[in-house]
Amino acid sequence: MGTDAFDEFLGVLAGALEDAVADGEELARRVGLSRFHLDRMVAAAAGEPPGRMRRRVLLERASYRLLTTTWSILDVAVEAGYSTHESFTRAFSRAYGVAPATWRRQPTRLQIGSPRGVHFHPPAGIRVPARENVSSMDVLTRMVEHHVWLAGELMTQAATLPDDRLDAPIELSISCVDEDPTVRRLLARLVIQLEMWTAAIAGRPYDFSTEERPSISQLQERLAVAGPEFLDQVRTVCADDRLDELIVCPGETIEIYTIGAVIAHVLTYAAHRRTLLTAALTTEGLPTLPTTDPIHWLTHPT
Repeated sequence: MGTDAFDEFLGVLAGALEDAVADGEELARRVGLSRFHLDRMVAAAAGEPPGRMRRRVLLERASYRLLTTTWSILDVAVEAGYSTHESFTRAFSRAYGVAPATWRRQPTRLQIGSPRGVHFHPPAGIRVPARENVSSMDVLTRMVEHHVWLAGELMTQAATLPDDRLDAPIELSISCVDEDPTVRRLLARLVIQLEMWTAAIAGRPYDFSTEERPSISQLQERLAVAGPEFLDQVRTVCADDRLDELIVCPGETIEIYTIGAVIAHVLTYAAHRRTLLTAALTTEGLPTLPTTDPIHWLTHPT
């Protein structure tokens, strides 16, 4: 099964976790394939047919619910697509070796054996192992490739402008990254970006209510937590060669990213915001920081 088609299926699967009636036929319809064709291709790519994969992932989520909530076993069973306590208990016992009530008192593993390592990723996503070994050097190279490509595309667009527009002073009426940027909003986005992606990689929910109007001291406190945690995640992922591991992020639009792509995204958008902040603070009469360019940070580490 092609990478794009399998990614599409994973997105459909993540979205279908909340839909108790989404059986194999329904999954095939949402992907736009026949049931036979989808079963054959997913089994080849993932080692199990889509219906079985969904049932297993739902059981893994059920074990997470038993561990992290006070829901009744029947409520957990219904969310997992089982109509009765008894049918859920039978399926759970086959997968985990004990009944759900016993497992809740003495939990063991969350994951059930999977041919290709596709598993439920708390709080509401799916984690897929890396398809290939991608090193930190590969990610760095791809970032440079993206830079060179984007520079060329920008020049192609600029070639359509007359000379007077090419030489006119740039006045930003809109931002392609943040609407109505201010110093507070840009600083908040730097912190929120770290918090949000740290939570996604760690499999934790993220509270978007934190995106209210914070004080600078609040942002400093949050950065003191989120910064080191994200840095530790990057070090661990690089050390374990997991940069190409996929994270499926559910929501209004299902999104699938590699961890390496997430790191590149964080660094790229943060660089844009840092540049605007540096200019804004200099305009306010504050001294320019000596190490805003990473060339100095990397060449002469302190």
